[in-house]
Amino acid sequence: MAKKKVSAKVISQKILADGIYDLRLETEITEDAVPGQFVGVYTDDKSSLLPRPISICGVDKEKNELRLVYRVVGKGTDLFSKLSEGDQVDVLGPLGNGYPMEEAAGKTAILMGGGIGVPPLLELAKRLTRLPEDKRPKDIKIVMGYRNDQTFLADEFRKYAELYIATDDGSLGTHGTVIDALNEQNIEGDVIYTCGPMPMLRGIKKYAAEHNMKAYLSLEERMACGVGACLGCVVATKEKDAHSHVNNARICTDGPVFDADVVDI
Repeated sequence: MAKKKVSAKVISQKILADGIYDLRLETEITEDAVPGQFVGVYTDDKSSLLPRPISICGVDKEKNELRLVYRVVGKGTDLFSKLSEGDQVDVLGPLGNGYPMEEAAGKTAILMGGGIGVPPLLELAKRLTRLPEDKRPKDIKIVMGYRNDQTFLADEFRKYAELYIATDDGSLGTHGTVIDALNEQNIEGDVIYTCGPMPMLRGIKKYAAEHNMKAYLSLEERMACGVGACLGCVVATKEKDAHSHVNNARICTDGPVFDADVVDI
């Protein structure tokens, strides 16, 4: 898939929860985008030359509509939150790799997200349910972790599978982590697809190993170039990277999705 830098038109933007925005863009990037990939979004601030990486939440190829759900965490994303219908914004993508959906064929797949790692799993849930029958999972279970009862995207996940929720403050669902929810609800499966903060991913990697499950982790990391040139986002691996000849991989190009067995987190 060839990445490209394009000027995208803002279709709409709305607030989903405190600091969480839902941005819809009209762009040809939808032609090649797959679940798990991300895009680099540029600001119009000339002092900020590098794009901000944002995971792809949804893809509508018929409408050329790319959906980005993001959290405002700094100057760049604050500028994005000011975008409105009709505005233009430069976007680079699609970037990185996607989730290996073929690994779920005939199995029970568990989708697990935490915080702003929730959005990229929505497109994955949709695509898994629309695969040909012989390539589709036998069952899908969705486990999402939130800070509180502002469970953005929850109703949309319920369209595709049963949803289990964990909250940090105990205001909804299981009080605790997504792994606490797995244990409390006796959720079992064969393969895990996940995205979220590093402590959560470490816990899921350990859980998968203990339960003889495959796990595919989408690593959240601050990035600079987004195209693998700067080595600003690396993760330790068991194998040597062909680019740097050391035991690491570039999250932006070799990832962001990795087999849990090959990364040392």
